[in-house]
Amino acid sequence: MADIVDIAVSSDSFKTLVTAVQAAGLVETLKSPGPFTVFAPTDDAFAKLPPGTIQTLVQNIPQLTRILTYHVVAGKLMKADLEKLGVVTSIEGSPIPIDCSEGFEVKNATVVAGDIEADNGVIHVIDNVILMG
Repeated sequence: MADIVDIAVSSDSFKTLVTAVQAAGLVETLKSPGPFTVFAPTDDAFAKLPPGTIQTLVQNIPQLTRILTYHVVAGKLMKADLEKLGVVTSIEGSPIPIDCSEGFEVKNATVVAGDIEADNGVIHVIDNVILMG
């Protein structure tokens, strides 16, 4: 099995996420044993952000790092685990609400593919970039 970064790199859906993770210097962290739960926005999710947002964030590494680490939770949490918890705390430190009453929602995003196992955690693919606040 591959780690979280290798899975993202091998997919055609996460080019923006991979670029952002590299820019923020988080590759080594996400290749470490973890385990981690990653809510991974697709390229289409990043494309929904206002024009210029990605370029601005790549030039503001502390802000980019905060946003990316808001998409990561310590531990390997499958959908069933998240459903029981209702809210999890990101490694950034902010809470992420989980709603499985009608589908699988994470804050303002819908999980479009969940429980993708990696050897250092799990990936849940989301259709929006989740923002703090």
